Amino acid sequence: MKCDCLSITFLVIGCVLLVEAGCQEQAKLVEAPEAPVKAPEVEMAAVGSSPPETAPVGTSKPKIVVTDTQPAEPEAEKKGPRIAFEKEVHDFGAIGPGRAQSCEFNFTNTGDSLLKITEVSKTCGCTPYTLAKKEYEPGERGTLKVKYSGRKYPGPLTKTLYVSSNDKTRPKVKLTVKGNVVLKVAHEPKELRLLLDKENAGCPDITLRSLDGKPFAIKQLRASGDCVTADYDPSVEKTKFVVKPKVDAEKLKKSLNGRINISLTHPECDTVTIPFKALERFTATPPRLNIFDAEPQKPTKREVWVLNNYGEDFEVDSVSSKKGIVKVLGQEKVGRRYKLVLEITPPAVKGNSRIFTDTFSVNIKGGERLQVACRGYYPRKKSAQR
Repeated sequence: MKCDCLSITFLVIGCVLLVEAGCQEQAKLVEAPEAPVKAPEVEMAAVGSSPPETAPVGTSKPKIVVTDTQPAEPEAEKKGPRIAFEKEVHDFGAIGPGRAQSCEFNFTNTGDSLLKITEVSKTCGCTPYTLAKKEYEPGERGTLKVKYSGRKYPGPLTKTLYVSSNDKTRPKVKLTVKGNVVLKVAHEPKELRLLLDKENAGCPDITLRSLDGKPFAIKQLRASGDCVTADYDPSVEKTKFVVKPKVDAEKLKKSLNGRINISLTHPECDTVTIPFKALERFTATPPRLNIFDAEPQKPTKREVWVLNNYGEDFEVDSVSSKKGIVKVLGQEKVGRRYKLVLEITPPAVKGNSRIFTDTFSVNIKGGERLQVACRGYYPRKKSAQR
C-alpha cells in the first residue's frame, strides 16, 4: 500500500514538470521577433524576349515575371504617291554680285503608286530650273536643278518655287532658295549726280577697290544711251583703279537716268553697276493731269507751270495735244517761268470704257520738249433698280 502511494506521487510531480517546460518554450516563441517578409521582386519581360528561368526551389527571393502581350502598333499604310524632299531650303550663304549660282533638290516617291509632277512654278524668271521627267515609280528618286542668276547689288535674297503633284497629302511643296549678296569690289561714289550746265556734267572720278585683296582688270565700261565712256587698259590687273568718266552732254539729255556697268575679271565679282541721274533742264508742275468724275463734252480748266531748273531764261515755242483733248487757253511768262492755262474736254464714252487719255507737249525754243500726261476717269454707272 505504501509503495502504491509513492508511485502516484512521482507521477504527479513528472506531469507538473512537463507542463512547466512546455510553457517556457511557448514564452520563448512569443518573445522572439518575427523575421520581416520581403516582397517578391517583379521583373517585366519585353514582348518577344525569351521566357525567364524558373527560380530554384527553396530560394528566398522568388521572381514574378509579368509579360506585356500587347501587339506593336502596325506601320501606317502608304497609299498613293508620296513626294519626299531631302531638303526644302537651300542657303547659298555669302555670294558675289552678278554670280550665277545653282543647287539641287533631291526627292523620292515614298508612296506605293506612280507620282506625277504636274507643275513647277516660280516667283520670277531669274530662277530657271530643269527636271528630267515628271513621272516617278514607287521608290524612284528625282532631282530638281535650280539656277539663280545673282543680282548686281548687295543684300539678302530669297526666291521660292512651288512643286505641284498628285500627292494628296502634300499637293504643293514650297522650295526656298536664299543667300546674301556680298560686295567683293567696292566702288565710290555709290551713285552719280550729274548737272547739264557743268563741264563734263560735273561727273566725279570712280574708284574701284578689291575688298578681298584679289587683283582684277576692267574688261568693259558701258552706260545707258552711251552717254558715259572712259579710257582703260583691259590687260592691266590691280587691286585699285581710279576711272575718269567722260560725259557726252547731248546724249545725256536723252538719257537723264541710267546705269554705268563696269565688267571686271575679279573671280567673285564680274560686274559693278553704278546708277546715274542728271537734273533735267525743264520740269512741268504738275507732271501729269488726272481728271476724276469726268463728264463727256464738259470742259475742265487746269494750270501747268513750266520751270527751268538751272535758272536760265527760255521761251515756249509751241504746244500741242496728241488727241486734241487738251487745248491751251492762254500762256503767261512769270519771271523765268511759264504759266499755261489748259482746257480739257472729255470725249464721248465709247462702249464700256471708263478712261480717256491724252499727251500734252510743250516745245521749248532750242529743241527740248516737255510732255505732260493727261488721264481722265468717268464715274461708274449705277445699276438700274428693279
